[in-house]
Amino acid sequence: QVQLVESGGGLVQPGGSLRLSCAASGSFRSINAMAWYRQAPGKEREPVAIITSGGSTNYADSVKGRFTISRDGAKNTVYLQMTSLNPEDTAVYYCHADLLTFIGRQDYWGQGTQVTVSS
Repeated sequence: QVQLVESGGGLVQPGGSLRLSCAASGSFRSINAMAWYRQAPGKEREPVAIITSGGSTNYADSVKGRFTISRDGAKNTVYLQMTSLNPEDTAVYYCHADLLTFIGRQDYWGQGTQVTVSS
């Protein structure tokens, strides 16, 4: 069984910062990539940032220059440092992992963590 456990969401004022964490645990061979997605009320889930096992990163245009994705390979954990937050960033943020398991390549989702940007 593989679990993704997210933490770090909450309420923040416009211009503020938050850091999200997502730890992968359970039985798997390696991590191909981990990513953050978000879903705002009434909207579809959208990708925010991705980081590969090699450390390559990619960001949605809406968060470039404000968000930074990073990882700790030893802890199987990915982080999303969010700065200069604005109300349009309000959403449930989901962690996604592309893993190589003992039965092949599988993808997993976290339970989501709410980020609310409001004064």
